[in-house]
Amino acid sequence: MSWVARSNGIPRGRVGEVLEEAGLAAVAGKRVGTYSLGMGQRLGVAAALLGEPEVLIFDEPVNGLDPDGIRWIRRLLKEHAQAGRTVLVSSHLMSEVAETADDLVVISAGRIAAKGPLAEVTAGYASLEEAFFALTAAAHPAHDARSTS
Repeated sequence: MSWVARSNGIPRGRVGEVLEEAGLAAVAGKRVGTYSLGMGQRLGVAAALLGEPEVLIFDEPVNGLDPDGIRWIRRLLKEHAQAGRTVLVSSHLMSEVAETADDLVVISAGRIAAKGPLAEVTAGYASLEEAFFALTAAAHPAHDARSTS
């Protein structure tokens, strides 16, 4: 990761900081090819954090993470949002989105099906999953809210 920092004019000390934040400081000397999927996810996040961006965009951020990693990424997302940064997360895991998101945009067939605070989008539904299927049923009739599969 040092080369990423160097090529972007980021101080070398920042590498250690983000590796520590990502829980990878102890394995910093290992070859990346030996990393598990979850460790690779953490490394990608660490690389993204090097430049201290104001906007973070994640696609399926919990993929490959163990329970400790999931807790870490949740905390990271919330801390960055609370610090005033913009954090965008794309995920198909409704329970994970419900756990971490404040505001949602539900997209179906290339159109916005709903947007707003989590409580507003899920109002009248037992869960975000139920809201999602109801809101996207017109675009995907085989997957409407009454579907049991």
